Amino acid sequence: MLCSRRTPAAASSHTPFTVTEAVLPGIVDPEAIEVRTRPALPAGPLQVVLALEAAGISFAEQQMRRGKYYDQPPFPFVPGYDLVGRAVEAGEGVPETVLGRRFAALTKTGAWASHVTVDVRELTEVPEPVDSAEAETFVVNGITAWQMLHRLAKVRAGNTVLVHGANGGVGSTLVQLARIAGANVVGTASAKHHEAVRTLGATPVDYRAPALEDRLRKHAPQGYDAVFDHVGGEGIVASYRLLAPKGTLVSYGTASTRDVQGSSKAPVLKLFTRLMLWNALPGGKGAHFYNIWAGRRRLDAFRTKLNTDLSQVLALLADGKLVPHVAARIPLTQVGEAVRLAESGTVVGKVVLVP
Repeated sequence: MLCSRRTPAAASSHTPFTVTEAVLPGIVDPEAIEVRTRPALPAGPLQVVLALEAAGISFAEQQMRRGKYYDQPPFPFVPGYDLVGRAVEAGEGVPETVLGRRFAALTKTGAWASHVTVDVRELTEVPEPVDSAEAETFVVNGITAWQMLHRLAKVRAGNTVLVHGANGGVGSTLVQLARIAGANVVGTASAKHHEAVRTLGATPVDYRAPALEDRLRKHAPQGYDAVFDHVGGEGIVASYRLLAPKGTLVSYGTASTRDVQGSSKAPVLKLFTRLMLWNALPGGKGAHFYNIWAGRRRLDAFRTKLNTDLSQVLALLADGKLVPHVAARIPLTQVGEAVRLAESGTVVGKVVLVP
C-alpha cells in the first residue's frame, strides 16, 4: 500500500486540501482563463507536492493561449512553465528531509496551481535567503539564457554579442550573464526601455529604428560573436548576416508570428529549414535553434544538466551578481489580469503569480 507524508501543518488537517488552478479552456482572451478548485491527489512514488510560492508568465504561455505553442497539450489544460514552491507532501521513496524545503521546478505545463506535483529528481533547491518571486524570474529564463550562452554559443570574455529583446525576461538574463562572462553586449529594445538596458550593462539600440541592421553593425564592424534572436520571421536573416565569420546565431523563438493566425508549426519548420541550410554553408558560422527540452530522451543526463545549470544561476542570484526584475506579483486567482499585463509590452521583467 502506497502512502505519502505531509508537513506537520498539512498533516493536521482532517480533510484533504484542495488545489486551486488556472485552466486554459481554449483560445480565449486572458479574462476567460478559468480558476477552478479540485481535491488534491496524494503524491505517488518519487513525487513531491510543492505549495506554490511563485509561478511565472512567460512567452510560452502567451503562445499557448493562442494555440500557437509548438507542442502544447490539447485544451483544456493548466498552463505554467515553471514555479518555486515549498515541499508539503512526499511520496514513497522520497527522503523525509525534503519536506519543508523550497525548490524550483521546470514543468512546461501545470505550474499555475496552488499545489503542483513534481518528480523529486526534477527539483532544484532554492537558496533560503532568496525571495521566491525573484528566484522564479530565473528558472526557465535562467536555464534558457545559461545554456544558450555557455553550452551553445560558448561566449567568452572579450566577445561582442547581440541580444534582441534585451529588456525581456530571457533577454535581460542573457545580458547579465554575458556581462558576468566578460562579454560586450548590444541589446535591442524600444526606446522607453533603453535606460533599463543600460543599467544591465548593454548598449541599447531601438529595434524600431530605420536601417536597424546598419545601426547594429556600427557597434560590431567585424560582426558579432553571438546573436540571440527570439523574434524569428524575416528578421532572422539580418541576425545571421550580422555574425562574425566564426560567429554563432542562437534562435529560440518566433515572437514575430505570435498573433498571426494559422498553423503553430509552420513558422518553426520554416525557421528550422533556414538554420539547416545556413549550417551547410562554408565559412564557419553556426546557426542553432535552442529547445530547453532537447536531450530529454536521455532523462538522467538531462536532469543532471538542468539541475547543474539552474543551481549556478541561483547561486549568482544569491550572491547578488544577478539582478531580478519582478514586474508585478499578482494572485493566482487574478490570473487573467496577470496575463493581460504580461502581454502588454509595458513592463520590464517578469509578471509572477503568487498564492
